[in-house]
Amino acid sequence: MKQRLITGVIAGVVFLGFCLLGGLPFHLIVLAMAMIGYYEFVRMTKVSPFGGTALLGYLGVLTFMFPWELLNIDFPLSWDHTVWLLMFLFMLVTVITKNKIGIQQAAMLFLGVVYVGTGFSYIAASRSTPDGYGLFWTFLLLCSIWASDAGAYFVGKWIGRNKLWPAISPNKTIEGALGGVVISMATAMVFSLFSGGILGLGRALAIGLACAVVGQLGDLIQSAYKRVYGIKDSGTLLPGHGGILDRCDSWIIVFPFVHIMMLMPY
Repeated sequence: MKQRLITGVIAGVVFLGFCLLGGLPFHLIVLAMAMIGYYEFVRMTKVSPFGGTALLGYLGVLTFMFPWELLNIDFPLSWDHTVWLLMFLFMLVTVITKNKIGIQQAAMLFLGVVYVGTGFSYIAASRSTPDGYGLFWTFLLLCSIWASDAGAYFVGKWIGRNKLWPAISPNKTIEGALGGVVISMATAMVFSLFSGGILGLGRALAIGLACAVVGQLGDLIQSAYKRVYGIKDSGTLLPGHGGILDRCDSWIIVFPFVHIMMLMPY
C-alpha cells in the first residue's frame, strides 16, 4: 500500500506538472504514454513487441499522436482514410507472414492502435481546446474520473453487497458504481460553480455522469481482455499500480466520448 501511494503521488505530480505546462511538452508526455501503452497492449497479445507487425502498430499510434497542429503541419490523410489504410496493412501482414501472424492477432493489434492512439490523442487535444480553457477542461475530466474511482472504491467497501459484473471484475459492486456516479457528478458541479460561466450546471452534470459511467465501462473493458489473456496487470512501469493502460483505462475511453458527444469544445 505504501509503495502504491508513493508511486501514485510521484506520477500524479509529474503528470499534473506537464498539464500546467501545456503545449508541446504536455503533448510529448502523452505521446510517450501512448507508445508505452501500445507496447503493453502488444505484449498481452503474445506478439513480439519489437517485431515488424508491432512496429506497424507503433507507427499507427505515432500517426494519431504526432503534434501536427502544434507544429503547423498539415497531415495529408483524413482520419477515416488513415484508419482504413492501417486496417489494410494489418490484414496484409497475414498474407506476408503466411498466417504466422493470424487474422485474430492482426485484428487485435489494429484494434489496439485505434484504442490507444485515439484515446491518448483526445487527452492531448483536450489541453489545447480552441476556447483557451484547455487546462480547465483537462482537470475537470481527470478530477471527475478520479472522483468516480475513489467513490466506487470507498462506497463499495462501505456498503457494497451486490456484485456489478463478477465474471469480469469480481470486486466491483453495484453500490460502489452508483457511489462513483454521485461523487463524480458532485465534483463536476463544483467545477461549474467556480468556472466563471464557462461550464453550465446541466453540462457539468452530463460530463460528471459520462466520466463515471463511461469511465467504469473503460475499466471493465480492460478487465475483460486482461482476463482473456490471463494477466493481472498490463505492465510493471508503475510499482503498485501496474502499467500505463492499467492507470489510464478510464481516461482513453472518457476523453474521446465527451468530445464525440460534444460535451466540451474541440
